[in-house]
Amino acid sequence: MADHQEASVTLPSSPASVAEARKYVTSVLTEWGLPASAEAAETVRLIVSELATNAVQHTSGQSPVFTVDVRLDRDERLRIGVTDSHPRWPKRMPAAVQQDNGRGMVIIRCLTAESGGSLFVTPTPEGGKTVWIAMPWTASVR
Repeated sequence: MADHQEASVTLPSSPASVAEARKYVTSVLTEWGLPASAEAAETVRLIVSELATNAVQHTSGQSPVFTVDVRLDRDERLRIGVTDSHPRWPKRMPAAVQQDNGRGMVIIRCLTAESGGSLFVTPTPEGGKTVWIAMPWTASVR
């Protein structure tokens, strides 16, 4: 396998695109050697689903598209980022039991940490942001 592999897709900021983002990432990771049936693949699908949902729901119509980037460095580190053009960064919000939403970032942080990874946010030159997760690839393919 190459030292560095990358794939990305840009999708409209609509609820239907969340499923497309999951399918895309599943396809890429399968191509790179992670079986779609692996527990790690399910974890990544859930993380991508939450990241994409956040990009659609929390940009207040100010980001007509979002981009999903998938990177694998030297068969060691998997990074997935979701970029939108809205300037507001994700906030940790209290998720009260009676709320229907507000748990996405908590879910992402927990799943990423359980996989030995981390979550970080970087600004884009255009004024938006990318929310990244990074996790060991070796843990993903076991």
